[in-house]
Amino acid sequence: MALEWVVLGYAAGAEAIMLLLLTLPGLDALRRGMISVVRSALKPMMSVVPFCLFLLMDIYWKYEMRPTCDDEHACTPSEHLRHQKSIMKSQRNGLLIVAALLLYWILFSVTSLVVKLDQFQQRVDKLKKRDD
Repeated sequence: MALEWVVLGYAAGAEAIMLLLLTLPGLDALRRGMISVVRSALKPMMSVVPFCLFLLMDIYWKYEMRPTCDDEHACTPSEHLRHQKSIMKSQRNGLLIVAALLLYWILFSVTSLVVKLDQFQQRVDKLKKRDD
């Protein structure tokens, strides 16, 4: 199961780097190339959404099937510690899922806004040339 979380972490990292390169000021020459790269990468990266849903179901299943310690002395200290670590990992993984989904949505929105902005800039340039 650890490989799935590593893949999701790398996907979220790639989304964050692409988002950062698209939004940093002063990188206009790089931005034009990044727009085409990001637009072509958005469709394959859409697989992050069902992957995250699968991992959320996995977390839920682990939560439902966890051992319970109803009585005070029912669990040994090592079992109690393992249970606490499992809860911490589930919370961390849940945050990773939310971050990956949020970064994908922001990347999609920013890319569409940058494309519209470039289109408007081209229209303004054409109108200026026509008026001159």
